[in-house]
Amino acid sequence: MRPWFDASVLEGALVRLEPLSVGHADDLALAAEEDRSSYGFTLVPRAGQVTDYLEAQFTRVEQGLVPFAQIRRADNRAVGCTAFWAPRWWPGREDLRAVEIGFTWLGASAQGSGINAEAKFLLMTHAFETLGVARVDLKTDARNQRSRRALESLGATFEGVLRNWSTSWAPGEEDRLRDSAMYSVIASEWATVKDGLIERLARHQPQPPTQPAEPAQISEPANRA
Repeated sequence: MRPWFDASVLEGALVRLEPLSVGHADDLALAAEEDRSSYGFTLVPRAGQVTDYLEAQFTRVEQGLVPFAQIRRADNRAVGCTAFWAPRWWPGREDLRAVEIGFTWLGASAQGSGINAEAKFLLMTHAFETLGVARVDLKTDARNQRSRRALESLGATFEGVLRNWSTSWAPGEEDRLRDSAMYSVIASEWATVKDGLIERLARHQPQPPTQPAEPAQISEPANRA
């Protein structure tokens, strides 16, 4: 696999995406065990499996994966992972035409906080405005209604379900394939999607502390002659 991405840190107000490393293991082990009720269709390691999970992700780098840790800016802790994946080039050219965002998960305390939306914003901004892609792919297990609603809320377009398309991560379905719901954002849509994400993220931005009101000034009554 040709090297296609110079791994760098992507900075937001809520989250910092930095190249995944073994140094994130302890934080990820804690995040993965906060509340696992939303992980029915998602690849999320148990605390004792984080080392193996990281090794598997590093192995996938040879297949084109660019994995990131999602660092919550509020406490500087790794609270999940995400990645660029499945890069595709224009035929006979060196420039990229499409890439997928995937392998995403967040600890329960980071869900609903705006971190997922901002991470997608950072990744798509980099994909469209730095890498110059024509298309960003996103997909999920077709049964995962929570994930599908999240992708739709980002502004991605549903394209249909591909049967037996991807490895299933559902418990008890090891070595089986799942149907995948396919979504995308294309370059001509990016400006509109970007504006929607900026508006959405504005509701999650840290607010400056309220300044206390100035005490009322009481004027002394004027002396009368």
